[in-house]
Amino acid sequence: MKDHSPLPAVLDAELRALVDEYRARCLWFLRPDLYPQDREQALRVLAHIERHGDREGFVRAGRLREWLSPSSSERSAGS
Repeated sequence: MKDHSPLPAVLDAELRALVDEYRARCLWFLRPDLYPQDREQALRVLAHIERHGDREGFVRAGRLREWLSPSSSERSAGS
């Protein structure tokens, strides 16, 4: 199931800054006013930055991806 819940404000601000910084290099195919609005969109954008950006972008995108990942303390679907 896809997660279309809104992003937390702190994460949203950091993600917008990262998108602005890497838009010309990694996200040139997206509309200039597009920013991820939910977890699924954010994960797609972060994957593009990780694949096509520099080392700093890879590291920053990875940190944001960790915030978006389910907590390891949460019950798994199989539990």
